[in-house]
Amino acid sequence: MVSRRTAAAGVLLLAASVGLGPRAFAAETYPAHPITILTPFAAGSVTDAAARLLAQTLQESLGQSFVVENRTGAGGMLAASAVARAKNDGYTLLLTTNSTHSAANGLFKSVPYDPIKDFTPIARIGSFPSFIGVTPDKPYQSMKALVDYAKAHPGKLSYGVGNSTSYITGETLKKRTGTDIVRVSYRSNPMVITDLLGGQIQFMIPDFNTGIPQLKAGKINALAVLTKKRNPTLPDVPTLDETVMPGFDILAWAGVFGPANLPPDVVKVLADHIHKALQTPAMRQKFQSTGTEVFWSGPKEFDAFVKSELVKWTGYIKEAGIEPQ
Repeated sequence: MVSRRTAAAGVLLLAASVGLGPRAFAAETYPAHPITILTPFAAGSVTDAAARLLAQTLQESLGQSFVVENRTGAGGMLAASAVARAKNDGYTLLLTTNSTHSAANGLFKSVPYDPIKDFTPIARIGSFPSFIGVTPDKPYQSMKALVDYAKAHPGKLSYGVGNSTSYITGETLKKRTGTDIVRVSYRSNPMVITDLLGGQIQFMIPDFNTGIPQLKAGKINALAVLTKKRNPTLPDVPTLDETVMPGFDILAWAGVFGPANLPPDVVKVLADHIHKALQTPAMRQKFQSTGTEVFWSGPKEFDAFVKSELVKWTGYIKEAGIEPQ
């Protein structure tokens, strides 16, 4: 019978004979093979655009392939739950928004993951501002005119929902103004813009990535932005706070997560490289061109932010009178 010591010596001898040394048996340096980034929304969405830009950047800086996979459906929960169940080795990541980690618990009765316990926050990368948009042919070209029209024609207006931000904003608008407006749900905002331009719905609440190109082309007009302060990209567009919804202030956010208990060294590698990418003026400009307002925070700050946003968005949903589905 061969002893353990003899067997071990044989393995080392074999390694030496093929040009390998003890380092060949050491832990591999991260990342050692391709990484997949899941996103909860369809191609063409602002989340998808940010994910692909980030993947390209990390691929260049880390020298490893990054693949973006769009896992749409169930309000983003399909992508989030897939990452929550993934091996915690840093090779499956999630670039997501408030939809999966701030709003899902208030919008759905059954969420197949815990937004806090089942994930490792890596970095917050920015925010996704939005506005209320209508086509130029409509008789309502201000928020007051839109609300007045809705009151005069109950049930005749419809709006498209492509994410949690538009859903919560639209339902809050209905509740605060006492209007009867029909909600039409979609998997992602690019699909909503198609139906808006086609006349199937009367207004939508697009993020800047989806809406600004149509705005510049003259195909839609912006009636109001959702934040309490005016956005410098659209300085002449009033806020909902200024018009028909005093005090209203909502802003979607985006960040990167891994499964729970991601090794600290892996978290550090990813967070450091994301931070480095977002610091360069050229990369910040690229992100801003996708409709992403860059804002970086590291794992510790992002963790605290996610917890506070969960409370905040749950409050938004309750105010809107939305019942979990």
